[in-house]
Amino acid sequence: MKLTIESPVEQDYLSVKEGFNKALFKRLSPPFPPVKLIRFDGSKKGDMVSLELNFIFFKQKWTSEITEDQTNEEEFFFIDRGVVLPFFLKKWTHKHRIIKNGEGSIIRDEIEYEGPNKLLTFLLYPAMLGQFFYRKPIYKKVFSRS
Repeated sequence: MKLTIESPVEQDYLSVKEGFNKALFKRLSPPFPPVKLIRFDGSKKGDMVSLELNFIFFKQKWTSEITEDQTNEEEFFFIDRGVVLPFFLKKWTHKHRIIKNGEGSIIRDEIEYEGPNKLLTFLLYPAMLGQFFYRKPIYKKVFSRS
């Protein structure tokens, strides 16, 4: 399943690139399930991000590796791929793009995921959509000009 969410922001793409750090990652974590950040290396190729999802009665580990990153005159992007995933995911690829857009930029989350079966993949779609729409006002606030 593929999902793409765009969030226009006021800051230029290189400033937004610099703001993609541990503090932002923590702010982007939704209220449920609570997330404990175990490891955050950054957004360069070879970096690792590991977290623990707390579903009250059980916890799940999620570890992703940054497999690619690039900066050019039009955009910055990095790709994280799941290497240890919670039980409800079989595959995870997330391309984070920060695209130059006049004086500002567009943050585009391009997600491709797969559950352990087609039914769960389909049923996860609203939850995935909600998780990424949750980010839009945070991006807007963090990357405003004021």
